[in-house]
Amino acid sequence: MFKRNQFFIMAFTFVLLVGLLGLPTLSAKDTANEDRERAQNAATVLSEIMETPEGIPNDLLARAEGVAVFPHVVKGAFIVGGEYGTGLVSRRMENGRWSTPSFIKIGGASVGFQLGGSSTDVVLVFTNREGVDGLLKGKVKLGADAAVAAGPVGRNAQVGTDILLKSPVLAYSRSKGLFAGIALDGAVVSIDESANRRAYGKDMTADDILNNGKARMNDIVAPFVQALTKYAPAGKRTTD
Repeated sequence: MFKRNQFFIMAFTFVLLVGLLGLPTLSAKDTANEDRERAQNAATVLSEIMETPEGIPNDLLARAEGVAVFPHVVKGAFIVGGEYGTGLVSRRMENGRWSTPSFIKIGGASVGFQLGGSSTDVVLVFTNREGVDGLLKGKVKLGADAAVAAGPVGRNAQVGTDILLKSPVLAYSRSKGLFAGIALDGAVVSIDESANRRAYGKDMTADDILNNGKARMNDIVAPFVQALTKYAPAGKRTTD
C-alpha cells in the first residue's frame, strides 16, 4: 500500500511540475531531423560494430533474413520504464537485396521509479523469415513470439546451422564501445508508424514497407541500407 501511495504521489508531483514549468515541444522540422539522425545513427552503430574483430560474423549476416539496429537504447526510464529505444529494420528480399527499412521501437516491461540508466546499442539479426514476418503484423515479443539468444561474435566466425535453428533472433549489444550482455526476453519490437509516416509521406503498414515495396528509398533512410549492403551485399547471400 505504501509503495502504491508513493507511486501516485511521485506521479502527481511530476505531472504538476510539467504543468507549471512546461516541456519543450518539437516542431515538425525538428522531428523530421530526429528521424534522419536515427537512421544515420543506426548506420553508424552497424558500421562501428562490423569494423571490430569481435563484430557480428560475416557468415551470419550473409544468411540473415532481417537486421534491426537500435542506437542508444536506454535501460532505466524515468518513472515508468516502457519504450526504451527506437531504430530501423530491413529485411532480405527475394533478389538478395535489402528492403526499404521500417522505423521500429523496442520496449520492455520494467515499471518503477528509475532515474538515469545506461545507454546501449542493440542489433537484432533475424535468422529466418518467420521472425521477420512477425513484425509484418505490427509487433514481436522476444522470447514468446520469437526465441532470442546472444549471438556468436567474431567477424570471421563460422555460424553452424544448429545456432540458426535454435534462435530465430540473435542479439548483440554494445555499451561504451564494448560488447555486453542484455536481457531481451519479454521486450516487444513494434512498428513506429508515426516515424514511417513522416519518412515516407503517408500511412503505410509494415507489410507495405518491408514486403510489398511500396515505400520508396529516400535520403532519410538510405544510410542504413547502404551500411547493410556494405557488410552483407546481395551477391554474398547464403542460405545453406
